Amino acid sequence: MNRTRLIFFAVILLALIIVGVSFVATQLSGNIPNPTAQPIQVRVVSALPIEPWVQDAATKFNAEKRTLDGRTIIVTVTPMDSVTALGKWDRGEFNPVPTVWIPDSRYLVELVNATYSAKLGRDVFLTDGEYRARPLVTSLFSWGMYKTRAETLEKKFGKDNINWKTIHDAAIAKGGWRELDGKAEWGYFKLIVPNPRKNAAGLLAMVAAAGEYYDKATITTEDVTNPQFQKWLKELMGSVTDFSSLSSYTVEDLALFGYSVGDGGQLLESDLLVNMQGIQTRWSDPLVIVYPKYLTWFDFPFTIWMGTETSAVEKNAALQFQKFLLSTPIQSTAAARGFRPANAEVSIAGAESLFVKWKDQGAKTLVPSTARMRAPDRETLQTLLRWFDLNVAK
Repeated sequence: MNRTRLIFFAVILLALIIVGVSFVATQLSGNIPNPTAQPIQVRVVSALPIEPWVQDAATKFNAEKRTLDGRTIIVTVTPMDSVTALGKWDRGEFNPVPTVWIPDSRYLVELVNATYSAKLGRDVFLTDGEYRARPLVTSLFSWGMYKTRAETLEKKFGKDNINWKTIHDAAIAKGGWRELDGKAEWGYFKLIVPNPRKNAAGLLAMVAAAGEYYDKATITTEDVTNPQFQKWLKELMGSVTDFSSLSSYTVEDLALFGYSVGDGGQLLESDLLVNMQGIQTRWSDPLVIVYPKYLTWFDFPFTIWMGTETSAVEKNAALQFQKFLLSTPIQSTAAARGFRPANAEVSIAGAESLFVKWKDQGAKTLVPSTARMRAPDRETLQTLLRWFDLNVAK
Protein backbone atom coordinates (compact mmCIF):
# COMPACT_ATOMS: atom_id res chain seq x y z
CA MET A 1 0.00 0.00 0.00
CA ASN A 2 1.54 3.29 -1.05
CA ARG A 3 1.82 6.37 1.12
CA THR A 4 -1.03 8.20 -0.61
CA ARG A 5 -3.48 5.41 0.22
CA LEU A 6 -2.32 5.32 3.84
CA ILE A 7 -2.93 9.03 4.18
CA PHE A 8 -6.36 8.64 2.55
CA PHE A 9 -7.45 5.87 4.95
CA ALA A 10 -6.07 7.81 7.90
CA VAL A 11 -8.14 10.84 6.95
CA ILE A 12 -11.28 8.68 6.55
CA LEU A 13 -10.67 7.03 9.95
CA LEU A 14 -10.15 10.39 11.63
CA ALA A 15 -13.36 11.70 10.09
CA LEU A 16 -15.29 8.69 11.37
CA ILE A 17 -13.89 9.19 14.87
CA ILE A 18 -14.88 12.87 14.83
CA VAL A 19 -18.41 12.02 13.65
CA GLY A 20 -18.73 9.33 16.33
CA VAL A 21 -17.56 11.59 19.12
CA SER A 22 -19.89 14.35 17.94
CA PHE A 23 -22.83 11.94 17.91
CA VAL A 24 -22.14 10.71 21.44
CA ALA A 25 -21.67 14.27 22.68
CA THR A 26 -24.97 15.29 21.13
CA GLN A 27 -26.80 12.41 22.82
CA LEU A 28 -25.32 13.24 26.21
CA SER A 29 -25.53 17.01 26.00
CA GLY A 30 -28.85 17.07 27.84
CA ASN A 31 -27.17 15.52 30.88
CA ILE A 32 -23.77 17.25 30.91
CA PRO A 33 -23.75 20.82 32.19
CA ASN A 34 -22.14 23.38 29.94
CA PRO A 35 -20.12 25.69 32.20
CA THR A 36 -20.30 28.51 29.65
CA ALA A 37 -24.09 28.33 29.15
CA GLN A 38 -26.51 30.50 31.14
CA PRO A 39 -28.75 28.57 33.61
CA ILE A 40 -32.40 28.05 32.75
CA GLN A 41 -34.48 30.12 35.15
CA VAL A 42 -37.84 28.69 36.25
CA ARG A 43 -39.72 31.41 38.15
CA VAL A 44 -42.56 30.07 40.30
CA VAL A 45 -45.24 32.20 41.97
CA SER A 46 -46.85 30.09 44.68
CA ALA A 47 -49.99 30.43 46.80
CA LEU A 48 -49.17 31.07 50.45
CA PRO A 49 -50.46 27.81 52.02
CA ILE A 50 -48.31 25.61 49.80
CA GLU A 51 -45.27 27.87 49.37
CA PRO A 52 -43.12 26.43 52.22
CA TRP A 53 -43.43 22.94 50.72
CA VAL A 54 -42.72 24.19 47.18
CA GLN A 55 -39.73 26.21 48.43
CA ASP A 56 -38.24 23.22 50.25
CA ALA A 57 -38.71 21.09 47.13
CA ALA A 58 -37.07 23.76 44.97
CA THR A 59 -34.06 23.81 47.32
CA LYS A 60 -33.67 20.04 46.93
CA PHE A 61 -34.21 20.23 43.17
CA ASN A 62 -31.57 22.94 42.74
CA ALA A 63 -29.09 21.03 44.93
CA GLU A 64 -29.27 18.10 42.52
CA LYS A 65 -27.96 20.32 39.68
CA ARG A 66 -30.51 19.04 37.20
CA THR A 67 -29.94 20.03 33.57
CA LEU A 68 -31.72 20.42 30.24
CA ASP A 69 -29.83 20.75 26.94
CA GLY A 70 -26.61 20.96 28.91
CA ARG A 71 -27.85 23.94 30.98
CA THR A 72 -28.45 23.85 34.72
CA ILE A 73 -32.05 24.48 35.84
CA ILE A 74 -32.54 26.93 38.70
CA VAL A 75 -35.98 27.22 40.32
CA THR A 76 -36.90 30.33 42.32
CA VAL A 77 -40.12 30.54 44.34
CA THR A 78 -42.02 33.72 45.19
CA PRO A 79 -44.88 33.54 47.72
CA MET A 80 -47.97 35.48 46.70
CA ASP A 81 -51.61 35.30 47.70
CA SER A 82 -53.75 34.13 44.80
CA VAL A 83 -56.12 37.11 44.93
CA THR A 84 -53.13 39.46 44.57
CA ALA A 85 -51.69 37.32 41.78
CA LEU A 86 -55.05 37.26 39.99
CA GLY A 87 -55.09 41.06 39.96
CA LYS A 88 -51.53 41.21 38.62
CA TRP A 89 -52.40 38.78 35.81
CA ASP A 90 -55.48 40.82 34.90
CA ARG A 91 -53.50 44.08 34.78
CA GLY A 92 -50.43 42.59 33.11
CA GLU A 93 -48.21 43.71 35.98
CA PHE A 94 -45.86 40.71 36.22
CA ASN A 95 -42.36 41.68 35.13
CA PRO A 96 -40.79 39.30 34.43
CA VAL A 97 -43.69 36.98 33.75
CA PRO A 98 -43.54 33.85 35.95
CA THR A 99 -42.83 30.55 34.23
CA VAL A 100 -45.24 28.82 36.63
CA TRP A 101 -48.18 29.87 38.77
CA ILE A 102 -49.45 27.66 41.59
CA PRO A 103 -52.71 29.25 42.81
CA ASP A 104 -54.98 27.94 45.54
CA SER A 105 -57.55 26.55 43.15
CA ARG A 106 -58.10 25.64 39.52
CA TYR A 107 -60.97 28.10 39.23
CA LEU A 108 -58.48 30.97 39.53
CA VAL A 109 -56.66 29.61 36.47
CA GLU A 110 -59.95 29.61 34.59
CA LEU A 111 -60.53 33.25 35.54
CA VAL A 112 -57.14 34.28 34.14
CA ASN A 113 -57.83 32.31 30.96
CA ALA A 114 -61.16 34.11 30.58
CA THR A 115 -59.40 37.48 30.76
CA TYR A 116 -56.68 36.59 28.26
CA SER A 117 -59.05 34.79 25.90
CA ALA A 118 -60.91 38.06 25.54
CA LYS A 119 -57.64 39.92 24.85
CA LEU A 120 -55.71 37.37 22.79
CA GLY A 121 -58.30 34.93 21.56
CA ARG A 122 -56.55 31.99 23.26
CA ASP A 123 -55.82 30.49 26.67
CA VAL A 124 -52.54 31.26 28.42
CA PHE A 125 -52.83 28.27 30.76
CA LEU A 126 -53.72 24.95 29.12
CA THR A 127 -56.31 22.46 30.34
CA ASP A 128 -55.11 19.49 28.29
CA GLY A 129 -51.92 18.14 26.75
CA GLU A 130 -48.41 17.94 28.13
CA TYR A 131 -48.46 21.47 29.56
CA ARG A 132 -51.92 21.26 31.15
CA ALA A 133 -52.55 22.44 34.70
CA ARG A 134 -52.00 19.56 37.13
CA PRO A 135 -53.06 19.54 40.80
CA LEU A 136 -50.10 19.03 43.10
CA VAL A 137 -51.92 18.32 46.37
CA THR A 138 -55.35 18.90 47.85
CA SER A 139 -56.56 20.49 51.06
CA LEU A 140 -60.15 20.93 52.21
CA PHE A 141 -61.86 23.90 53.78
CA SER A 142 -63.02 22.66 57.18
CA TRP A 143 -64.22 24.11 60.45
CA GLY A 144 -61.47 24.46 63.01
CA MET A 145 -62.77 25.34 66.48
CA TYR A 146 -61.71 25.06 70.08
CA LYS A 147 -63.28 21.96 71.59
CA THR A 148 -65.09 23.79 74.40
CA ARG A 149 -66.69 26.17 71.90
CA ALA A 150 -67.64 23.38 69.48
CA GLU A 151 -69.26 21.31 72.24
CA THR A 152 -71.23 24.34 73.45
CA LEU A 153 -72.54 25.06 69.96
CA GLU A 154 -73.53 21.44 69.44
CA LYS A 155 -75.43 21.42 72.75
CA LYS A 156 -77.18 24.60 71.70
CA PHE A 157 -77.92 23.81 68.04
CA GLY A 158 -77.66 20.03 67.84
CA LYS A 159 -74.91 17.50 67.26
CA ASP A 160 -73.13 17.70 63.91
CA ASN A 161 -74.78 21.05 63.38
CA ILE A 162 -71.79 23.38 63.15
CA ASN A 163 -72.32 25.28 59.91
CA TRP A 164 -72.51 28.82 58.59
CA LYS A 165 -76.13 29.23 59.70
CA THR A 166 -75.49 28.25 63.31
CA ILE A 167 -72.27 30.29 63.28
CA HIS A 168 -74.35 33.26 62.15
CA ASP A 169 -76.77 32.72 65.03
CA ALA A 170 -73.84 32.56 67.43
CA ALA A 171 -72.37 35.72 65.91
CA ILE A 172 -75.53 37.79 66.46
CA ALA A 173 -76.21 36.57 70.01
CA LYS A 174 -76.49 39.82 71.97
CA GLY A 175 -75.58 38.09 75.21
CA GLY A 176 -72.51 36.48 73.67
CA TRP A 177 -71.48 33.02 74.82
CA ARG A 178 -73.64 33.29 77.92
CA GLU A 179 -76.72 33.41 75.68
CA LEU A 180 -75.37 30.31 73.92
CA ASP A 181 -75.11 28.46 77.25
CA GLY A 182 -71.37 28.95 77.36
CA LYS A 183 -69.25 30.80 79.90
CA ALA A 184 -69.74 34.53 80.31
CA GLU A 185 -65.98 35.14 80.42
CA TRP A 186 -65.72 33.89 76.83
CA GLY A 187 -67.32 37.17 75.74
CA TYR A 188 -68.84 37.32 72.28
CA PHE A 189 -68.37 34.74 69.55
CA LYS A 190 -65.33 35.65 67.42
CA LEU A 191 -65.27 34.30 63.86
CA ILE A 192 -62.00 33.76 61.99
CA VAL A 193 -62.10 34.84 58.34
CA PRO A 194 -59.01 36.19 56.52
CA ASN A 195 -59.31 39.45 54.60
CA PRO A 196 -60.88 38.47 51.24
CA ARG A 197 -58.91 41.22 49.49
CA LYS A 198 -55.62 39.77 50.68
CA ASN A 199 -56.25 36.06 51.02
CA ALA A 200 -58.10 33.62 48.74
CA ALA A 201 -59.36 31.73 51.79
CA GLY A 202 -61.32 34.80 52.87
CA LEU A 203 -63.01 35.08 49.49
CA LEU A 204 -63.83 31.38 49.41
CA ALA A 205 -65.22 31.61 52.96
CA MET A 206 -67.86 34.04 51.69
CA VAL A 207 -68.60 31.69 48.79
CA ALA A 208 -68.97 28.75 51.20
CA ALA A 209 -71.25 30.78 53.45
CA ALA A 210 -73.47 31.62 50.47
CA GLY A 211 -73.61 27.95 49.51
CA GLU A 212 -74.91 26.94 52.92
CA TYR A 213 -77.27 29.92 53.10
CA TYR A 214 -78.96 28.79 49.88
CA ASP A 215 -78.30 25.07 50.50
CA LYS A 216 -76.72 24.50 47.10
CA ALA A 217 -73.27 23.92 45.63
CA THR A 218 -73.40 26.65 42.98
CA ILE A 219 -73.98 30.33 43.64
CA THR A 220 -74.64 33.15 41.20
CA THR A 221 -74.43 36.93 41.07
CA GLU A 222 -78.17 37.05 41.67
CA ASP A 223 -77.70 35.08 44.87
CA VAL A 224 -75.02 37.34 46.34
CA THR A 225 -76.88 40.56 45.45
CA ASN A 226 -80.00 39.42 47.32
CA PRO A 227 -80.54 42.08 50.04
CA GLN A 228 -81.59 39.47 52.62
CA PHE A 229 -78.43 37.45 52.01
CA GLN A 230 -76.26 40.57 52.19
CA LYS A 231 -77.82 41.53 55.53
CA TRP A 232 -77.18 38.01 56.84
CA LEU A 233 -73.57 38.03 55.56
CA LYS A 234 -72.88 41.45 57.10
CA GLU A 235 -74.06 40.21 60.49
CA LEU A 236 -71.86 37.15 60.11
CA MET A 237 -68.73 39.04 59.05
CA GLY A 238 -69.30 41.55 61.82
CA SER A 239 -68.12 38.93 64.33
CA VAL A 240 -64.58 38.94 62.91
CA THR A 241 -62.26 40.66 65.38
CA ASP A 242 -59.99 42.51 62.96
CA PHE A 243 -59.68 42.07 59.20
CA SER A 244 -56.61 44.29 58.97
CA SER A 245 -54.49 41.84 60.97
CA LEU A 246 -55.63 38.78 59.04
CA SER A 247 -54.15 39.54 55.62
CA SER A 248 -52.27 36.26 55.46
CA TYR A 249 -53.91 34.31 58.26
CA THR A 250 -52.63 30.88 59.25
CA VAL A 251 -53.60 28.59 62.11
CA GLU A 252 -50.22 29.40 63.64
CA ASP A 253 -51.90 32.53 65.02
CA LEU A 254 -54.31 30.32 66.93
CA ALA A 255 -51.40 28.38 68.35
CA LEU A 256 -49.63 31.56 69.43
CA PHE A 257 -52.47 33.80 70.60
CA GLY A 258 -55.31 31.44 71.45
CA TYR A 259 -58.82 32.76 71.99
CA SER A 260 -57.84 36.37 71.31
CA VAL A 261 -57.60 35.50 67.60
CA GLY A 262 -61.02 33.86 67.51
CA ASP A 263 -63.15 30.92 68.57
CA GLY A 264 -63.13 29.18 65.20
CA GLY A 265 -63.68 29.46 61.49
CA GLN A 266 -63.39 27.69 58.17
CA LEU A 267 -59.69 27.02 57.67
CA LEU A 268 -57.43 24.88 55.55
CA GLU A 269 -57.37 21.29 56.75
CA SER A 270 -53.59 21.15 56.20
CA ASP A 271 -53.00 24.18 58.42
CA LEU A 272 -55.15 22.67 61.15
CA LEU A 273 -53.39 19.31 61.07
CA VAL A 274 -49.83 20.62 61.28
CA ASN A 275 -50.71 22.94 64.16
CA MET A 276 -52.80 20.52 66.23
CA GLN A 277 -49.89 19.44 68.41
CA GLY A 278 -48.69 22.98 69.08
CA ILE A 279 -52.16 24.14 70.09
CA GLN A 280 -52.68 21.13 72.33
CA THR A 281 -49.31 21.70 73.97
CA ARG A 282 -49.71 25.44 74.46
CA TRP A 283 -53.39 25.57 75.37
CA SER A 284 -55.55 23.29 77.48
CA ASP A 285 -58.36 23.47 74.93
CA PRO A 286 -57.57 21.45 71.75
CA LEU A 287 -58.93 22.16 68.30
CA VAL A 288 -61.49 19.96 66.60
CA ILE A 289 -62.11 19.60 62.86
CA VAL A 290 -65.61 19.55 61.39
CA TYR A 291 -66.17 19.02 57.65
CA PRO A 292 -68.97 21.12 56.12
CA LYS A 293 -71.82 19.79 53.98
CA TYR A 294 -70.51 21.58 50.90
CA LEU A 295 -66.78 21.04 50.64
CA THR A 296 -64.47 23.65 49.16
CA TRP A 297 -61.38 22.05 47.62
CA PHE A 298 -58.01 23.74 47.26
CA ASP A 299 -56.16 21.74 44.57
CA PHE A 300 -53.08 23.96 43.98
CA PRO A 301 -52.61 23.35 40.23
CA PHE A 302 -49.14 23.65 38.69
CA THR A 303 -49.84 25.92 35.69
CA ILE A 304 -47.24 26.80 33.06
CA TRP A 305 -47.47 30.17 31.31
CA MET A 306 -47.80 29.54 27.57
CA GLY A 307 -47.12 33.07 26.37
CA THR A 308 -44.08 34.12 24.33
CA GLU A 309 -42.55 35.82 27.39
CA THR A 310 -41.07 32.46 28.39
CA SER A 311 -39.04 30.24 26.06
CA ALA A 312 -39.73 26.65 25.08
CA VAL A 313 -36.74 25.47 27.08
CA GLU A 314 -38.03 27.29 30.19
CA LYS A 315 -41.43 25.62 29.78
CA ASN A 316 -39.77 22.21 29.46
CA ALA A 317 -37.58 22.90 32.49
CA ALA A 318 -40.78 23.73 34.40
CA LEU A 319 -42.11 20.28 33.45
CA GLN A 320 -39.04 18.74 35.08
CA PHE A 321 -39.81 20.58 38.33
CA GLN A 322 -43.47 19.56 38.10
CA LYS A 323 -42.45 15.91 37.76
CA PHE A 324 -40.16 16.33 40.77
CA LEU A 325 -43.01 17.77 42.88
CA LEU A 326 -45.25 14.84 41.93
CA SER A 327 -42.61 12.22 42.72
CA THR A 328 -43.29 9.84 45.60
CA PRO A 329 -40.56 11.18 47.96
CA ILE A 330 -41.63 14.82 47.56
CA GLN A 331 -45.34 13.98 47.76
CA SER A 332 -44.59 12.14 51.01
CA THR A 333 -43.22 15.37 52.46
CA ALA A 334 -46.46 17.10 51.42
CA ALA A 335 -48.48 14.47 53.29
CA ALA A 336 -46.33 15.14 56.37
CA ARG A 337 -47.48 18.77 56.11
CA GLY A 338 -51.17 17.78 56.19
CA PHE A 339 -51.87 17.87 52.44
CA ARG A 340 -53.65 15.15 50.50
CA PRO A 341 -51.14 13.98 47.86
CA ALA A 342 -51.92 13.93 44.14
CA ASN A 343 -49.65 10.90 43.78
CA ALA A 344 -51.79 7.81 44.47
CA GLU A 345 -48.74 5.89 45.65
CA VAL A 346 -48.59 8.07 48.78
CA SER A 347 -51.12 7.07 51.44
CA ILE A 348 -52.53 9.21 54.24
CA ALA A 349 -53.98 6.19 56.03
CA GLY A 350 -50.74 4.95 57.59
CA ALA A 351 -49.97 4.94 61.30
CA GLU A 352 -47.69 8.00 60.97
CA SER A 353 -50.27 10.04 59.07
CA LEU A 354 -51.51 13.31 60.59
CA PHE A 355 -55.00 12.34 59.46
CA VAL A 356 -54.81 9.17 61.55
CA LYS A 357 -53.06 10.85 64.46
CA TRP A 358 -55.81 13.45 64.82
CA LYS A 359 -58.83 11.32 63.92
CA ASP A 360 -60.21 11.71 67.45
CA GLN A 361 -60.21 15.47 66.82
CA GLY A 362 -62.33 14.94 63.70
CA ALA A 363 -59.76 14.46 60.92
CA LYS A 364 -60.86 12.08 58.15
CA THR A 365 -58.86 10.23 55.54
CA LEU A 366 -61.95 9.86 53.37
CA VAL A 367 -64.61 12.53 52.90
CA PRO A 368 -67.66 12.61 50.58
CA SER A 369 -66.84 13.99 47.14
CA THR A 370 -70.44 14.48 46.02
CA ALA A 371 -71.05 17.75 47.88
CA ARG A 372 -68.26 19.83 46.37
CA MET A 373 -68.74 23.58 46.07
CA ARG A 374 -68.47 24.58 42.43
CA ALA A 375 -66.38 27.53 41.36
CA PRO A 376 -68.42 30.71 40.86
CA ASP A 377 -67.85 32.90 37.82
CA ARG A 378 -65.76 36.07 37.78
CA GLU A 379 -68.70 38.45 38.12
CA THR A 380 -70.00 36.66 41.22
CA LEU A 381 -66.57 36.87 42.87
CA GLN A 382 -66.12 40.52 41.92
CA THR A 383 -69.58 41.30 43.30
CA LEU A 384 -68.66 39.71 46.64
CA LEU A 385 -65.40 41.66 46.80
CA ARG A 386 -67.13 44.96 46.01
CA TRP A 387 -69.73 44.21 48.67
CA PHE A 388 -66.94 43.49 51.17
CA ASP A 389 -65.21 46.80 50.36
CA LEU A 390 -68.39 48.80 50.89
CA ASN A 391 -69.87 47.01 53.89
CA VAL A 392 -67.09 45.42 55.92
CA ALA A 393 -63.65 46.75 55.04
CA LYS A 394 -64.49 50.45 55.34
